[in-house]
Formats: sequence, C-alpha cells, structure tokens
Amino acid sequence: MAAGAPRIFVSHLSGIAVFDPAGDQVGRVRDLVVMLRVGNKPPRLLGLVVELATRRRIFLPMTRVTGIESGQVITTGVLNVRRFEQRPTERLVFGELLDRRVTLVETGEQVTVLDLAVQQLPARRDWEIDRVFVRKGRKGGAFRRDEKGRVALPWKGGGGRRGGETLTVEWSGVTGFSLEEHGQGAENLLATFEQLRPADLANVLHHLSAKRRAEVAAALDDDRLADVLEELPEDDQIEIFGKLAEERAADVLEAMDPDDAADLLGELPDADKERLLSLMKPADAADMRRLMAYEEHTAGGLMTTEPIVLRPDATVADALARIRNPDLSPAHAAQIYVCRPPEETPTGKYLGTVHFQRLLRDPPYTLVGSILDDALQPLEPDAALPVVAGFFATYDMVAAPVVDDSGSLLGAITVDDVLDHMLPEDWRETEYHLDEANGEVSPDGA
Repeated sequence: MAAGAPRIFVSHLSGIAVFDPAGDQVGRVRDLVVMLRVGNKPPRLLGLVVELATRRRIFLPMTRVTGIESGQVITTGVLNVRRFEQRPTERLVFGELLDRRVTLVETGEQVTVLDLAVQQLPARRDWEIDRVFVRKGRKGGAFRRDEKGRVALPWKGGGGRRGGETLTVEWSGVTGFSLEEHGQGAENLLATFEQLRPADLANVLHHLSAKRRAEVAAALDDDRLADVLEELPEDDQIEIFGKLAEERAADVLEAMDPDDAADLLGELPDADKERLLSLMKPADAADMRRLMAYEEHTAGGLMTTEPIVLRPDATVADALARIRNPDLSPAHAAQIYVCRPPEETPTGKYLGTVHFQRLLRDPPYTLVGSILDDALQPLEPDAALPVVAGFFATYDMVAAPVVDDSGSLLGAITVDDVLDHMLPEDWRETEYHLDEANGEVSPDGA
C-alpha cells in the first residue's frame, strides 16, 4: 500500500482468507504477530499467523504480503510451511493484547483494549499498530470468538456499547503495553537495536557475551538474522549457527545471499553440511552446491547466483520494476543482465548488461535487447581475486557478470564481495570515523 493507505482494524483480519497470486486460497488468518518497542513507540507488525487447510499454523511475514483488501490477504506465493513457534520478543495481538487493561495517558483512567488498528508506513513495507480502540469502565467481555474462530467484538451483533464509553486513541495515548526503558532481556535489546543497519547490529552482537549473543540471535526473525550473519566474522557466524535448530538453520541459509550462505556452509563439518542441504529447498540447495564447487577466492566463489536476469524482449519498464525491489542491495540493483532463456542461472547465452542509468534515460517501452552494453568481457568463474579486483578498479564497476565457457551467465559479483575478501580478517574490529574537515574516513586512533 502507498502513502495514505487505509487504516485496518485487526478485528477485521481475523479469519479472513489468504490467497496466493494465482487466486488459490492457502489458509486463513488466525492472529497477528507484533514486536513491542521501548517507550511509547508503536509496535511493528511482523507478520500473520495463518492456518492452512491441514490445520497447521505457519508464520507469514508482512514482507510477503502484497495486499490486504476486500476481506482478503494476497501473498507473494512464497510460504514457509514450518509450524509457527512464538519467539520471546513476539506478542500475539488476539492472544495477548486484546482485552488488556491499559491506562489513558491524559486522564490516568483504566480502560480495556477492544481493538487495534494497523497501517503501512508511507514508502516502506513496514507496518505498525498506531491506534487503540478502548472502552472505559469495568473489564470483561472485550471480545469473543465465533463458531469459526473469528474475533467478534461486543459492539457487533447485539452486544451494544453497554459498560462504558468507547474511544480511539493513538498508541502513545495509553500506557501498559510497551517495554520498560531499561530492561535487559533480549526483547529490550532488539527493541533498542531495531533501527540499526545489519552491519551495525552485527558489530553490537560481536561484542556481547556468547550467552547474550545466542539469546538475541534466537529472537531475531529469519530475514533479519540472515542479514546480520552476513556481516559477522566467521567465528561468530559458526557459533550462532551451531545453536540454531536444524530446520531454522536451513531457513536462515535460504534467506541469506547465496554466496554468503555457501561460505558459511563451507566452514561446517561435512555431515552437518549435507544434513542442512537436505532440509533446504532443492533449488536453493543446488545453488549452494554449485557455489561450493569453486575456490573461495575466485570469481565463482565470490558471485551470487541471483542477479537480475531479463530476456532481450523485456522492456525498460520491466527492468525498472525489478530494480525497485527494496530487498536488493544498491550494488545488485545497479544493472541487469540480459540473457537468452532460461533466466535462472546458469542461463542461456549471456548477451550483455544494461546499467540503471541507461534505463533512466530511455522510454519505458524500449526493449532492453536494443540498449545492451556488450563491449566489456565478462569474468570467468576461475578468475583469481586480484584479477577480479583489477577488473572492478579498471572499469569503475559496482557489479560484474560471471560467464562460463559455453556463454551462460553463472552469477554476478558485487564490489562489496570483493572488499570483504581483500580487507584484513580483523577489519570488523576497527572502528571508523569520518573526518568532516576533509571528508576522509579513517580508523580511530590514526
């Protein structure tokens, strides 16, 4: 939803159908999962608890929800069917927040929570609970469930509004939900660190005790933990990974960039490696095996197997839609790779690259096959790290294709992958600061 998206009361989401992009129903919403934050900041809506036709309840992240409208939820179609397990930092809206007694900030009066409203933030995919519908007076009977398990609020269907005045206030207008400012649990740590970039949160985790590090890692959702693991030193990665349940470890591997996941897998004992690969989706496991076949400090070992690939008859509009994906890093979104089918790596014949600056200059209907940059020779998978670094420096590249002898695109390397392997192993231990006088970045103490 875009800016100005309508506010949705959670009672209207209970029991509604969840559909995939093809229009097939996959289940029904049974609860909402939120993470409370320090102070009076509105909590983040992490996802939905969806009950499948088999009665299994799974977690659907909001990042995989493309629309909530007309009494239905539309998903990307990518579902993890592992059984939902609530984590220490998570709260269930229907199970824990509704019917709760809280205090109005303005009057100090005790009220009962009848409903909560969620809204998507402008220009972002994050959702927040920003309004609270409450009733003054005695506690009790705030909501019930009908015969289908849906939430039925007392003012719907004959309950009236007996028992006290009702009103809607902002989240900051009540107290009794949010975390204590100075709490020390993993929940408080996550609430404090949630605005940090993955690299900064990784630095924080690195300096925590092993026990605390494991607690915070266990409480992070899979996508966030995957982002943080990619930024941690190898020893920390292995330590954290070794404390995850195998099914969750496989899910986190799938959420990581393929090259980073392959590097982590390569450090594990063979038995553990094979067991995790067997738990992953076949396509993801195949990517891992292919990447681990290359030496670490070669183009093949550095590349990701998931660049943006389009056929030559795709349009500039198609390409721009792909690079707008907020999950892509700036380097991955810097260019697209044009290939003959199939579009999954290894692709058909690699034809060339189109840089995003060129996409911005041409009309939306232009075919990408007509604006190719095919003058630059791609990298070979066995090219050594110094050769790769020289290529990037010579041609001022932020990303580059890796192509095999048959002309198929195998993947792409980004400049951050090159830097990660060229910097000293302990570079994460160095704190950097910006010298505002001359705009230079230097290590502390230099």
